[in-house]
Amino acid sequence: MTIITLSITMGTIMTMSSSNWLMAWIGLELNMLAILPVISKPKTMRASEATTKYFLTQAIASAMMLLASTTNAWQTGNWDILELKNKFSTTIMTLSLTMKMGAAPIHFWLPEVLQGTTLQTALLITTWQKLAPITLMYMISKNIQPIILVSLGILSMIIGGLGGVNQTQLRKTMAYSSINNLGWTIMIMAFSPNMAIMNIFIYIIMTTPIFLMMTSTSMKTLQNMSTAWTTSMTTTFSIALLMLSTSGLPPFTGFMPKMLILNELITQKLTMLATLAIMTSLISLFFYLRITYLIMMLTSPMTTPSLTKWRTQSQKSQLMTMMIPTALFIAHLIPAIPS
Repeated sequence: MTIITLSITMGTIMTMSSSNWLMAWIGLELNMLAILPVISKPKTMRASEATTKYFLTQAIASAMMLLASTTNAWQTGNWDILELKNKFSTTIMTLSLTMKMGAAPIHFWLPEVLQGTTLQTALLITTWQKLAPITLMYMISKNIQPIILVSLGILSMIIGGLGGVNQTQLRKTMAYSSINNLGWTIMIMAFSPNMAIMNIFIYIIMTTPIFLMMTSTSMKTLQNMSTAWTTSMTTTFSIALLMLSTSGLPPFTGFMPKMLILNELITQKLTMLATLAIMTSLISLFFYLRITYLIMMLTSPMTTPSLTKWRTQSQKSQLMTMMIPTALFIAHLIPAIPS
């Protein structure tokens, strides 16, 4: 397990710190091969299916990445990541990176893979595994045509919102939440790459405590969530607030990146795009509010003498304790952030 953890970490760090396409590709492959045993650990048919889907998707994305970088090197004689000048190579590379991170239109693998694996692995896939491709996209963002990034971003926001509306499984809901947030990140990447990086890091800060609390209470469906009051009132209340934060409601942390992104779009005289982004965020707000309603409104706080599979497990995480206030109330630091 130590070797697997080291490989996952080193693969991502190698990709993020490299300036050569071949080294970045090797880092992504090392990372991908290391996480396959982690996904397949539960030894169930669903886990095997999720592992196969993840492997095939990532392998195709890696092949597209090699095609783009090789074509660019053939045309320019340069393997440098910052020198991706060929338009064909840039477009193929952008699609490859969106496929690796699970953004629309090549997003179909993400909900299925998350549903087939454990909550801890789902946390890993929705956070750490996105850092390397987003870093590469950040590095080549100046060479990507803005219309491509904006189109992919808006499509991801719409699909992430509509896909999560009809879900009862929390892992699939979080997968569509991830797709929706990637849409905001990719869209603003065309105009302010630094803001895109800020957005994805704040999303990671908000998502991590949600998954940690879901793991500590074995919460996997909306039905589990609606009866969680009977065991841990604090955990349930925290998840409800974190869902509101992820949806982007003020005064929580999730409101900050959305407000700054909309402010940037309006500054760039893209009022229609900002309006469209707000309209798509209302779709995702619906299923976040539905989860919050199920948690806080349908069942009153009560205690029960009955034992459940997770009632007897006392799992306290210092990381979770520290991250919950951070994920909820960073928004008040907005005046301290330079424009």
